[in-house]
Amino acid sequence: MDRFHFALRAATLTLLLGWLWMGAAPPFAKEQTSMPGIPPEKVADYVHAVLEADRTIYTTHIVNRMQEKGIVAAAEHWEQENALLLPAQFLQHSGRLVAESGRGIRYRLIGLSPIYQRNAPATDFERKALETLRQQPERPVTGMVASGKKQYFQAIYPDRAVSAACVNCHNSHHLSPKRDFKLNEVMGGIAITIPLD
Repeated sequence: MDRFHFALRAATLTLLLGWLWMGAAPPFAKEQTSMPGIPPEKVADYVHAVLEADRTIYTTHIVNRMQEKGIVAAAEHWEQENALLLPAQFLQHSGRLVAESGRGIRYRLIGLSPIYQRNAPATDFERKALETLRQQPERPVTGMVASGKKQYFQAIYPDRAVSAACVNCHNSHHLSPKRDFKLNEVMGGIAITIPLD
């Protein structure tokens, strides 16, 4: 999937969520009806469901399948090596495109033991949420956060090592501060941030 398709998918998702969030019907709806706004917890759950589905399909039906058939591998330096993005990079790049859309919604991978510091928690709330998710990964950690004068709803969902590739990459990477991840372990979190205005 190229940058155009990433951008198109991200823009479509952002627009639909924007309409839902504002309580308006999309312009392609047959009738313009007023509906109540959706609580931010629900919006975050919807976004997370889409992210989880896309990442699972990408990991299992593209990366794993292409690697098993010996067609192409996934690699950290995918652009230089003519390879596929790693599943974590897939999510990070799509999150960057959504952030660049200017709609205010953001999502990214974060962790307490990130390979790159840019994926470390940016706030005390994110750090505490990750610590909670290590012990209680059943539910996302949510709260209201401020950035300047703006208020945001933030939900941190557990990010588990769903494939051997995740575990192997983190455990063998020369910059990784933690080298004993196990399959299905909580490796970090997916932080979804939604504007409240």
